[in-house]
Amino acid sequence: MLAILDYDAGNIESVRLAIRHVGGAPEFVRDAEAARRADRIVFPGVGSAGQCMRNLRARGFDTVLHEAVAAGKPVLAICIGMQLVFDRSEEDGGVDAVQLLPGTVRKFEPTDPSEKVPHMGWNRVTFPRKHPLLADTVDGADFYFVHSYYVEPAWDDAAVRHGAAAPGRDAGVVYGYAEYAGGNFTAIAGRGSLFATQFHPEKSGPAGLDILARFLGWDGASC
Repeated sequence: MLAILDYDAGNIESVRLAIRHVGGAPEFVRDAEAARRADRIVFPGVGSAGQCMRNLRARGFDTVLHEAVAAGKPVLAICIGMQLVFDRSEEDGGVDAVQLLPGTVRKFEPTDPSEKVPHMGWNRVTFPRKHPLLADTVDGADFYFVHSYYVEPAWDDAAVRHGAAAPGRDAGVVYGYAEYAGGNFTAIAGRGSLFATQFHPEKSGPAGLDILARFLGWDGASC
């Protein structure tokens, strides 16, 4: 069973329809026990970090996500889902998140008046490392974004000591980045059986649908 976590966040119906379009049979789940029965989990959503985390915790989904990743169960996080798998968000005065990946979510602060917040529309994504879910996706493909906050992964000395990253690099979690507001931001992240996109694959045409289709058959291995 493919479970889509329903925690009263926006945009989950369009994710369900896109997964059905590529051959999946997703089910919305609203409690932790139903989510635990799933073979793979999609964690989508549009909303504010504070409210989303309150809803996640109320349903026990934060614990389910930790259990799923620890067990090697494939997990796909989308948009606010990607932001919330990191340590903390600056939104809503500061919110502790699910803490599956090291880093902080920060608000875009453009200096160019032509660059608006939210960052909305198509943007090119570059892949600094390979991943099975990106196997047939052209490096530099365009994806659709809608977000005011972005992830700043930790440059984690602890990860270096444990072999998860090379010195002077992010903690081994960035699989894609895009450019906005005067710099690069993380567009794709992951570790182990967790794969997360800041963009909306369900709104990103063939390139996004290919990621969803590959997720249906992914075994959770990152290489």
